[in-house]
Amino acid sequence: MRTVPAVAALAAGLVLASCAGPTSPDDIARDSGTSAPLPPTSGAFDYQLGAAYGEPGELDVVVRDAAADPLEGAYNVCYVNGFQTQPGTLPDWERLRPEALLREDDGAPVIDPDWPDEAVLDPSTPGQREDIVAVVGVLIDGCAEAGFDAVEIDNLDTFLRFDGVERSGALALARKYADRAHAAGLAIAQKNAAELGAVGRDEVGFDLAVVEECAAFEECGAYRAVYGAHVLQVEYDDGDLSLDELCAAPERAPLTVLRDRRLVGPATEGYVRRHCPTT
Repeated sequence: MRTVPAVAALAAGLVLASCAGPTSPDDIARDSGTSAPLPPTSGAFDYQLGAAYGEPGELDVVVRDAAADPLEGAYNVCYVNGFQTQPGTLPDWERLRPEALLREDDGAPVIDPDWPDEAVLDPSTPGQREDIVAVVGVLIDGCAEAGFDAVEIDNLDTFLRFDGVERSGALALARKYADRAHAAGLAIAQKNAAELGAVGRDEVGFDLAVVEECAAFEECGAYRAVYGAHVLQVEYDDGDLSLDELCAAPERAPLTVLRDRRLVGPATEGYVRRHCPTT
């Protein structure tokens, strides 16, 4: 789910990356894990990509965009779009990292039909992955410098949605993101893609999961089997399940929040935030 993106930060990352050397090659050994703490499994949780709000002490766990500040007193997860471009940045990718874009047969960038202001990145080769990490890695480092505790990398599932993205390349790119996050002292969350099973944890290095609509798609058990209680579950209020049904589901995550799909703030019409009780 993408709403308010870190456009300025990613544009700056593209400029910085154009002046930097390549990132580490794929055959450098990956860290086996991180000493970064994992989120608590009880308390108040919110998913705030559309607007950052709340006072220190109101939440125990919160996910915010990389352009937002972390919330004092909470475990903060930083949202980064790592497999597609952010709105407004495609010209910079074309100018500075054109080989990193997935292309149509006619050479045009492949655009996500659900998000027409985002182009799909192509992690097929080591060189392409180096180009991508040189840019997105700046955002990951920025999350750590800002004081976030973890990072979630969105659109891992492009290899399931676009024929031109190979699973092996996507997972190799994800491993690079995990290395970068761990080196910065951050935990890293798998975002969706229940099909991976334990591969995300064991071969990529993900430490927790941030998942959307796993109850709606009957996938919560797949994430819980891998990450236990360290699953942050987001459901949307336009689905078929009520909050009571979500909270009563035996496989739902301890931290489950029901949000409006636009993820707007409390002062905006349509705002919804309800959560399952925790102990």
